Amino acid sequence: MRMKTLFACFAIFSFLSGCASFQVAGQVRAGRQALLVNDSEQALAYFKQAAQLNPDYIVTSVSFRQGIWSYVGRAQYNTGRLAEARKSLERALSTYGDDYLARLYLGLTLARTGERSRGAGEIERAMRGLNDWLEYVIHNTLYGYFWDPNREIRSEIQRSLALISGREVDWQTLIASGEWVGHKMEDEIDRVRQDESRHFRERDLGTRSGVFLGIGF
Repeated sequence: MRMKTLFACFAIFSFLSGCASFQVAGQVRAGRQALLVNDSEQALAYFKQAAQLNPDYIVTSVSFRQGIWSYVGRAQYNTGRLAEARKSLERALSTYGDDYLARLYLGLTLARTGERSRGAGEIERAMRGLNDWLEYVIHNTLYGYFWDPNREIRSEIQRSLALISGREVDWQTLIASGEWVGHKMEDEIDRVRQDESRHFRERDLGTRSGVFLGIGF
């Protein structure tokens, strides 16, 4: 009887955990859709709900990983809540140190609030991390050719790095460049997912067609 009770409790716990994970994923998905169309207020509401449900949630999209607090912080940044954004982005990095977009937006936040020396350092680290990640995925994974095929993101990253290494930083241009890279990376995630899905569908359709043709002949 005791074993049955324990099993029932475990089953209930697993079911509730699964429901919570599904709910978090749904909130993140809705938040990302709002973020991509520049509705950052709505995005922030969704991301905050997800963070409350699971503050350690890591979002993995076509190999790219980001913490939920990265999304919260970026939405706060976009809505001008810079003090809140800094706290959220620092929390994101304390949870997942390789969250390059969290580091990028932390650098942008610091730059916009007057801590330009540290801000430049964070932006540079983030840009180099993103560039290295893209280069690795593109050259070492099976479907890497879906990422940044026209080198738009990597070219903009190099322009940002050149600005940082200059004698005098053009902060307005650097901040605009960083924001462009951040938004473009998020948009690229969706584009790569769509391209991969299309590739798999076409491949599966071709395989099935080949089987049918073989049987027919």
